[in-house]
Amino acid sequence: MTEPDQAIIGRLSADFAVMASYMARASADLRELSRIVAERPNAVVAPVAPAAQAPAAQTPVPQAPAAQVPGYGPQYQWPNPAWGPAPVPAASAPVAAPMPAPASAPAAGPARKPGSEGWISKALAVAGVAVTLVGVVLLVVLAAQAGILAPGIRVGAGAALSVALVGIGWRLNRRPGGRVGAIALAATGIAAAYIDVIAVTTIYGWVPAAAGLALAAVVAAAGLTLARRWDSEHLGLLVLVPLIGLAPAVAGGITLLVVGFMLALSAASLPVQLGRDWIGLHAARIAAATLPLLIALVSVSSDATEVAWLAGACGIATILALVGALLLLPHSRHPIGMALLTAAGTLPVLALSLAADRVTSAVMAAALSAAMLGIVVVGDRLPAVTGAVRQVWGALAAVAALIAVTVAFDGPVAAPVLLAMAVVVAVVGRRSAAARWSAMGFAAIGTLYYLDNASIATLFTATALDAPIAVSTLVSSILLAACAAVVTWSWTARGGLDDDVVRILWAGAAVAALYAVTMFTVTAGVLLRGEEYGFFAGHVAATICWIGVAAAVLWYAIRLPRAERSLPVGGGMALVAAAVAKLFLFDLGTLDGIFRVIVFIVVGLVLLGMGAGYARLLAQQDQQDQAV
Repeated sequence: MTEPDQAIIGRLSADFAVMASYMARASADLRELSRIVAERPNAVVAPVAPAAQAPAAQTPVPQAPAAQVPGYGPQYQWPNPAWGPAPVPAASAPVAAPMPAPASAPAAGPARKPGSEGWISKALAVAGVAVTLVGVVLLVVLAAQAGILAPGIRVGAGAALSVALVGIGWRLNRRPGGRVGAIALAATGIAAAYIDVIAVTTIYGWVPAAAGLALAAVVAAAGLTLARRWDSEHLGLLVLVPLIGLAPAVAGGITLLVVGFMLALSAASLPVQLGRDWIGLHAARIAAATLPLLIALVSVSSDATEVAWLAGACGIATILALVGALLLLPHSRHPIGMALLTAAGTLPVLALSLAADRVTSAVMAAALSAAMLGIVVVGDRLPAVTGAVRQVWGALAAVAALIAVTVAFDGPVAAPVLLAMAVVVAVVGRRSAAARWSAMGFAAIGTLYYLDNASIATLFTATALDAPIAVSTLVSSILLAACAAVVTWSWTARGGLDDDVVRILWAGAAVAALYAVTMFTVTAGVLLRGEEYGFFAGHVAATICWIGVAAAVLWYAIRLPRAERSLPVGGGMALVAAAVAKLFLFDLGTLDGIFRVIVFIVVGLVLLGMGAGYARLLAQQDQQDQAV
């Protein structure tokens, strides 16, 4: 044969090889389709790879990415290398080696993302839960008001509906694709049963309140146990959330009984969450106990017994929030969220002063502050109580302490107490940012109380104060000066602040301390010697104190290395300037007689002594530095 004949034969051989490969793939697809159609009535079975069913002649042969077919040139590319023919061993004896069919038939269209339409079924299920529960409420409330059906029939119909819904949900959960509907049906049935219990307790009065609470806890525990068995947080939420609004509607408002129902519900849902990271259900628990209590605190009557029960309920809600957080934190991936929700759960105690007396409110707020502070102190020994959690709860302890003080005491007592708390917290918690901020908060509120009785007007006009207020002002003035120094030190001693920020902080502390010193001397003078002579004597003492403090600061600065002197030297000179300015701008025009003479002579002598002493100490230090 001539060479053109061999080329034609080679091309025909390659064509037949491609045709054989396509036929083999089509045959495998037909067999697979036949098997799927035959098994469709029973179940959907994953297709078996056709390669296992293909004849031995269809053993895969490795292919090059670009098949070189005789007669077509080396650049010929098969559309899909997997479908290309096997290499021809010889032009005279071509052997077709069909390629295996793909593992599955080509898709009929673009694949749908898993769960891309799942929200539709969930939205419909949630809407169904809401509408059905509203229907149950209409059955037990409006039907009773209209006299439709007997009470027993209404309650029995609600119970039967509840059991039926839970049973259908149980069966549906066992079927493929039935989980969403099962959760919705079970949640509706459980909530309906709970509403039935509320109705027989509050509307019909068939069972006492204690029995109603017990039944409510049983129903809630059963529903939430089912949520745990199905490992479904959504079921728990669908049980809890609707009842927060429906329970008051059934009972005719927020009453102590409704509050008890919601506390029982919150307690019953706690064991279900153990070992689960269900932050949403924890939030629902907190809301179920907290929201009714906050509403009740605003709308409660002045009856002492009712207020006492309400105060106890606030304490129980706070305990449930704290215990729940400590038990659930080890299994939670949202520690800060848990800490914040726990803080929200303590709001009833913090707001108790809206209804209860001052003693009860202050004692409970102080107890909460002590409990949170204790947890913060031993937090590193408790599981999963991280630093961030301790900071949140430390801030909660500070807020509770602040509320306890402001509720328990009036301004003249609250001011020194808060300032003293600021000093203690700033010293003890100087390594904690939360403690430093808490100290600043105490100092700010205490200063506001202090200024209410010690306004700047009393420094310009002689004002007689009552003895208790004068004593409070004297004590608060000392504590304010100490507080300004200690709080500023707690922020600057840790380092990391810019030098300009440090100077600004110390300047602010100096201004606060000078104001406190002046207020102390003027108040003491007026208290001891009256409005005329005591006022003048107080200002003389204040000016002398200013210049004395400046001398002490400069004396301290001279003993520091040269590199560290700038801040205290600047502060001392600023105090000197302030003292001289007060001397000429205020004392010269306000003081009279001997007081003016005394203050000018004393301040002048102190300035002379400061100048001479500072120069001598500076010379001595320079000599010591040269000797070294």
